[in-house]
Amino acid sequence: MTTTLPTPVLGAALAVAAAVPLLGWSLLARPRTATDSARENLVRGIELEGATDARRTPGMLGKLARGLTPRGTVTRLNRLASTAGRPAAWPVPKLVAAKLVLAVVAGSLGLLVVTSRPGVLTIGLAAVATLTAYFLPELLLYSRGQERQDAIGLELADTLDQMTIAVEAGLGFESAMARAGKNGKGPLAEELVRTLQDIAVGQPRREAYLAMAERTGVQDLGRFIRAIVQADAYGVSIADVLRTQAQEMRLKRRQRAEEKAMQIPVKVIFPLILCILPTLFIVLLGPAVIQIIGVFSH
Repeated sequence: MTTTLPTPVLGAALAVAAAVPLLGWSLLARPRTATDSARENLVRGIELEGATDARRTPGMLGKLARGLTPRGTVTRLNRLASTAGRPAAWPVPKLVAAKLVLAVVAGSLGLLVVTSRPGVLTIGLAAVATLTAYFLPELLLYSRGQERQDAIGLELADTLDQMTIAVEAGLGFESAMARAGKNGKGPLAEELVRTLQDIAVGQPRREAYLAMAERTGVQDLGRFIRAIVQADAYGVSIADVLRTQAQEMRLKRRQRAEEKAMQIPVKVIFPLILCILPTLFIVLLGPAVIQIIGVFSH
């Protein structure tokens, strides 16, 4: 005699059978998202020795570009990449190869144009196009760095306010940095998280703070870091330093906004003179000039 289990009991058994593997996976599986993110954040800009995967092993083009590029240019690209936040899509070896490839392509096209239409103007345009193509990756990286520095300067005052509130509420300075980095979404929050990761792997606090100021290249952030280092060295209250620095950053942000507003009339003069006034003169004086020409022609 066979007995069939009721449908609710069978459903409960299936649910338990499906839940046991999921429970074991959740307890034993090691999440790699945060670990991989922290490791990638820490090794940005560092060439790992012994790396053999295709992403880290330079190809023939990379080796050739590195050999043909002066050491000063590579150093400058490293500095610009550090200011731009080490974009994952723009590693320094790829930028070095891109400079060489763009220069060769632009030079070849310019040579074809010069051979088809020789002339001083054509040669000059080809030379300018080749130089522009060679320095184009650096210009893009410099623009990216400037945008990042401006974003950090705008976020600094609000971030310092958050850290001030957290410190006055009883948290330590590093805990306040962690909270500000967790709540923020901009480049300043990324730099705070990177600094805390450097401290977590054993780098001294003072060196980690100064490294953050050097990476970003923002003067206001560097001034704040120096104030924090001095306060830590002499035992000054961190809350007072944060409050003073936040007020100063807000004042400087307002002053920069007023300065940009005062520059607008000066910047408007050039398009006004070059574009608007000639058209206005043509519309107003054109009919009178035509009538005068008609009178004198008869």
